[in-house]
Amino acid sequence: MLDYYSGIKISKSSSKKVKRFWLWLSISINLGFLAVFKYFNFFASSFADGLSLLGFQTSFLTLNVLLPVGISFYTFHGLSYIIDIYKGRIKEERNFVDYSLFVSFFPLLVAGPIERATHLLPQIKKERSFDVSKAVDGLRQILWGLFKKIVIADGCAAYANMIFNHSSEYNGSTLILGALFFTFQIYCDFSGYSDIALGTARLFGIDLLKNFAFPYFSRDIAEFWRRWHISLSTWFRDYLYIPLGGSKGSTWKKIRNTFIIFLVSGFWHGANWTFIVWGLLNALYIMPSIFFETNRRNLDVVAEGRIFPNLKETIAMGITFGLTVIAWVFFRAKNLHHAFEYLGGMFSTSAFSKPQLLPLHLILLIMMFMLIEWRGRTQEYAIANFGFNFPKPVRWSFYYTLVAAIVWFAGEKQQFIYFQF
Repeated sequence: MLDYYSGIKISKSSSKKVKRFWLWLSISINLGFLAVFKYFNFFASSFADGLSLLGFQTSFLTLNVLLPVGISFYTFHGLSYIIDIYKGRIKEERNFVDYSLFVSFFPLLVAGPIERATHLLPQIKKERSFDVSKAVDGLRQILWGLFKKIVIADGCAAYANMIFNHSSEYNGSTLILGALFFTFQIYCDFSGYSDIALGTARLFGIDLLKNFAFPYFSRDIAEFWRRWHISLSTWFRDYLYIPLGGSKGSTWKKIRNTFIIFLVSGFWHGANWTFIVWGLLNALYIMPSIFFETNRRNLDVVAEGRIFPNLKETIAMGITFGLTVIAWVFFRAKNLHHAFEYLGGMFSTSAFSKPQLLPLHLILLIMMFMLIEWRGRTQEYAIANFGFNFPKPVRWSFYYTLVAAIVWFAGEKQQFIYFQF
């Protein structure tokens, strides 16, 4: 209601001062809700911890309320809507039903992608008819998303949870496996959800923003962040990074802007120091490409037109993947002490001993999954055109195999990781 009303007031007013008032009122209240529900306890406890280090024992009131599901996502929807009206990129939406559908379109309500009014509102207002080819494509993407979530992500979650929750009991090689399982869990969990959301929206004739583009085949960290959670990365680019000056100006300004973006990104994920360190670590990773201005070097698809990558591409992908795995340890750990203890175990001499857990069936599934992802890396999603040149019985056998695997592995259910954000 606030953003709907503010949008109309901004559009109706001819005074820049009044427009600015409604813009900042909307931004303040949106971020205020986010701050109270998501960050109040974090700031209160951090402030109390800081005072206790100085010798002052204090006790602050903390809130014991449930965090509204998806609050970070629909707050960003509302902010982009208001900012785009203020900047003159779109007109205000007077039809309250259309506006409500934009804000609460159910496939993306709880975990994105973070849509823009400039992209979604015109599609909502346009008359649509049922398109069989779109619907079939949507169902295919839903099938792939369910496979990623139920077979790969939930399978990895069982072992990642076991290893991270009892990390002091395992040797280095098992801890490395635990970090790898979480690396595939978070990718298949979140990109699986995005596939289901995009496929569901396509059944209604609506195209949502692409959120993942095979990030684990990236050749540097800058490329990784162009391929991971694209709707959030581009949101920060357009509404924070560019207004700060972007890549223009001195090297110092570029470094400052990059650190601000990754710090905010880490904080957006949750009120915990582990997320903040995860964000800062990614900022450090990307620094070499800022210094040497190589952050836009890898804009194409790796090994495009070839079956295999060359040695240089393989090494680059391996290094990028390894850095990402280390960063995910901070994302998954309970606290910073746990993260450093976990990493210490990973890089100890016991990393060369035999793993205490070795689920071969899951490792084989991950390898098969990555082969299909590699084969489909130039497409919108991995199986968008998979098997189109196969005989029809073979292609349908592949689809039925995916369905059978989903049914077979649908055991203990795991909540989507990004529902908490």
